[in-house]
Parts: sequence; structure tokens; C-alpha cells
Amino acid sequence: MQTAGTITLRPHSDLSAFVRKHSGQNPLHCYQCGKCTAGCPVAQDMDLGPRQVMRAVQLGLRDEILSCNSIWVCLQCQMCSARCPMDIDIARVMEALRLLAILEGHPTAEKEVELFNRVFLEVVKRHGRLHELELGAMYNLRSGNLTANAGVLPQMLSRGRLSILPTTIKDVGEIRQLFARAGLAWKRAGAGENK
Repeated sequence: MQTAGTITLRPHSDLSAFVRKHSGQNPLHCYQCGKCTAGCPVAQDMDLGPRQVMRAVQLGLRDEILSCNSIWVCLQCQMCSARCPMDIDIARVMEALRLLAILEGHPTAEKEVELFNRVFLEVVKRHGRLHELELGAMYNLRSGNLTANAGVLPQMLSRGRLSILPTTIKDVGEIRQLFARAGLAWKRAGAGENK
């Protein structure tokens, strides 16, 4: 263990072990090429780019990662994972870090991102796919900002970008079973090693 100023570095820490266990990815394989950050569509909105998040995991900088906005801003678009020459699924690492933040009750760095994620998943669970109009309406209602993005609604509807009625997939029961299994996995993760 080394100390640099007030930051304690813990290579091969319990943080990288948690990430390995819950993502199936080994962050220690990252050699910091930066291709993930170069391809990330939201890197400019992150306080730590994907490469920096990976480095922070390698160094065991738990507090810095859990207090940054990067794990919550990540779109899970898989661009970073597709560009990684070491075949690390960086999006899964970000997901594991979100799980850790939730298990530890760490507040999100972005004000309403946890609410948005919860509403997003509720809509997908209900229909088996996303219905954007319902997502927007539910999010606005629960966040208390009823008119957010209302100005773009007519244009999106007229151009066919939003459907008024949701389309539920045939096998929505299978999607709901996936949610049930994921819920059990989260409970097991919370009961297990999360420190």
C-alpha cells in the first residue's frame, strides 16, 4: 500500500475483487490505451472518463469512484467495450460499480439518475421493451418536473419518433422472469461480500 497525499492506493484491492466477481471482468488487464474514452459519447460529461475509472479500480480508489458521476452518466452503449483491445467489457465494470454504490447506499453524483434508471427498468419490465412516451411521462411525474421536455413532444410525435401506445412483446413473461432472477442476484450480492 502506498499513500499519495490524502489518497490511499490499494492495488489488488477488495474493489477490484468486487468488480471481478460481479462483472466477470478483470480490471487489472486494462493497460490504459484510452480507446474506451476516445469512443465514449458521453466522456465529456464525466468527471472521470472510462479509462480513468478503470485506473481508479486498479488502484483501489473506492471513494473517488463511488463519488464520481461517471458510473451514473454511462449509457451502457457498449462503445467502450467494443473498442477495448483487451476485450474488457467496460460497460459491465460500470454496472458492477453502480451495484456497489447502491449496496453501500452511496448517493448518486447525478441528482435524478437513480430515479430515471428505476423508471426505465419498470417500463421495460412492463412491456418487455422501452416505451419512450411512458418513460418520459412517469419520470416527469415522479421527479416533480411535469413539463420537462414538453416542447419537443409535438415534433417527435409528428415525425413518428414516439409512439402513443406501447407495444408489448409476445414473450414479456420471459423478460419478467429475467427481472425476477436479477432481483434475486441483487439480494444475494447485498447479503454477500459488498465491502
